[in-house]
Amino acid sequence: MAKKKSKEVSLDDLEEELEEELVESDEEAKIKEIEEFSLEEISEEGEVGEVFEEEIEALEEEEVPPEEEIIDERIYIVPLAKARRGPRTKWAKKSVKYLRTFMERHFKPESLIISQELNQKIWSRGIQKPPRKIKVRATKNVDGLVVVYLAD
Repeated sequence: MAKKKSKEVSLDDLEEELEEELVESDEEAKIKEIEEFSLEEISEEGEVGEVFEEEIEALEEEEVPPEEEIIDERIYIVPLAKARRGPRTKWAKKSVKYLRTFMERHFKPESLIISQELNQKIWSRGIQKPPRKIKVRATKNVDGLVVVYLAD
């Protein structure tokens, strides 16, 4: 077998060649971009239509929430006075827990969600003074998910 003679190539030479190739390819890419988008061909209406048309369609699709099939909807007046047993500094926290157990007892859900509006109503006067009773609207869907809203 014949031995191949290997050329000695320095690292500096390789780096220079790579840099030259990168500069040439960058210049070619810039030229292509300029050729593709000339200002004379695009009008303002066309530009707005092309650029934002897809985004507007996407927003319109997102605005329509999928309708869930509600099986049951009930309105309750939940007595939260029982949650006032114990330390005064935990009454609001206990009221939320009591509301949760009340709804689990009456609806028997797979999962339960208390709306943020209802939670804020319970906590509106602070941790020491939650309301003694509160009117709620609970809905149950096909999946067994119960959502509790403030009814007023």
